[in-house]
Amino acid sequence: MSGGRVVVAGASGFMGRSLVAHWRAAGREVQTIGRGAADARWGDADGIRRLLDGSELLVNLAGKSVNCRYGPANRAEILRSRVETTAELGRAVAGCAEPPPTWINSSTATIYRHAEDRPQTEADGELGTGFSVSVAKAWEAAFFAADTPATRRVAIRTAIVLGDGSALTPLVRLARFGLGGPQWDTPWFATRARRSAGIQHEFRARWGAQRFSWIHLADVAGALDLLESRADLDGVVNLSSPEPVTNVELMRIIRRALRMPVGLPAPRPVLEVGAWLIRTETELLLKSRWVVPERLLQAGYTFRHPGLEGAIADILAQSRRARRGVR
Repeated sequence: MSGGRVVVAGASGFMGRSLVAHWRAAGREVQTIGRGAADARWGDADGIRRLLDGSELLVNLAGKSVNCRYGPANRAEILRSRVETTAELGRAVAGCAEPPPTWINSSTATIYRHAEDRPQTEADGELGTGFSVSVAKAWEAAFFAADTPATRRVAIRTAIVLGDGSALTPLVRLARFGLGGPQWDTPWFATRARRSAGIQHEFRARWGAQRFSWIHLADVAGALDLLESRADLDGVVNLSSPEPVTNVELMRIIRRALRMPVGLPAPRPVLEVGAWLIRTETELLLKSRWVVPERLLQAGYTFRHPGLEGAIADILAQSRRARRGVR
């Protein structure tokens, strides 16, 4: 890992806060781009360019959370917050006298199709359809369209990131209340508007068979350090554990970690009502994301947490230490 200055765009989110702390703990100078308390703010083209000039690494994580209802306003902001910020960074990098040698930009493993038959790799993965996939395609297109010949670019197609305070939290909460069974897909009615917008999850996986691809927060940092150090790696890279599980296995592992012997399943009608109440979408639980990190493994990356059971045990231990005020 280089010791040069890192610039993180979108540093206020779950991944961003952790990565900033990781690099600062390693003794690196870290500066940020964002909307609030940041070293440069979106829309300040000169300020962003000055921040990037002479930096060693640019990491862009900016984008509105997808944990919301996909109404027209949210869909527009999910797309805009990714494409426009990426394009703005591209213009800034192009204008640098000494541009960063490496730019790592977020993407998403959701770009792949619903897969129950085989894993999706960078080499032979098939892209899907619908709103979420169209956002991912536009995001990557904006990234690779930037005119930055002196800067190596890597788009990280990231699976569900797990850590203390992550998407794991509501699943743990459900399991503690005895509702930690699998999330079962079933047929569900669709409006014409949802179908035309590409936001209707279509019934496919039965009885919790949908795959859950994930990565531990510590391996996000480790993988990014590897990607920065390997000048031969560019293009798209899957950021995921090499051991995805089914939804049934996911919930069984959570129950076992909590010593909960049983967990009631949640069929889709229950999930749809719950998702509407908490203003999110069932696609986040029901789409089968079967993604493996072929390029990271070929590059020799060794995962700290390759298996979900060990990863969840580590995260729950972190959570207990945090509640006791112990680092």
